[in-house]
Amino acid sequence: MNATGDATPYRNNVERDMNSANPVRWKRQTLAILLFGISFGYVEAAVVTYLRPQFDAVRATFAPPSHDLFPLLSPQQVRAAGPDMVRMVGTEVAREAATLVMLGAVAAAVGGNFRQWLAFLLLAFGAWDISYYAFLKVLIDWPKSLLTWDILFLIPVPWSAPVLAPALVALTMVGTGLVYLWRESNGQAIPLRGVHWLGACAGALFILAAFTWDYRNVMAGGMPKPFHWPLFALGELLWVMTFLHVLRAR
Repeated sequence: MNATGDATPYRNNVERDMNSANPVRWKRQTLAILLFGISFGYVEAAVVTYLRPQFDAVRATFAPPSHDLFPLLSPQQVRAAGPDMVRMVGTEVAREAATLVMLGAVAAAVGGNFRQWLAFLLLAFGAWDISYYAFLKVLIDWPKSLLTWDILFLIPVPWSAPVLAPALVALTMVGTGLVYLWRESNGQAIPLRGVHWLGACAGALFILAAFTWDYRNVMAGGMPKPFHWPLFALGELLWVMTFLHVLRAR
């Protein structure tokens, strides 16, 4: 409310948050986030090229050598491999957490409010994930195809899926972030109502459920079971339809 008791229009808030819809500043911020995500993707890929031979050497003591990531070492096998392996796994989990903090922090550095922070986070995360797989292909010729299985995260439980699934999510993130920021930078207010947050969160939860559906089997050292594509598709569709509804909202 202002001094006269009138509510400040949503559009005015958006334009003020975007610094009078300065297109030059928006383009510079977006380019910086994309460059960060791409560069960080290379760093992540380089780390994997160092770590994978160490894990493969330990895994060979429990199973025949394989160029695939699976089966993973079970918690019992990690402990049996000795304190160095336990420490390495703990370090890897901490590195994943630090990665999420870094992506969130760089988005916070350029986002003027929560909505912009979220849009820049989606942009950074998506660019990072896409470039990560692209650089892995260049460095070690992996993955062999988009249907090659990958371990995505270890927090709080193992996430696993064919590479195609996280790649689609990353593309959706980049597209959503770019369109949202472009609309706001041009003074076209995008009101996010409760139903929009509900739809986006529900879509994200369905996708997360698809990624972690088989976590008990994977964590126990089993080979991944068929991916739950219907659940994943439901989450992607719900996210995209929610965003399209956001763009049409007035």
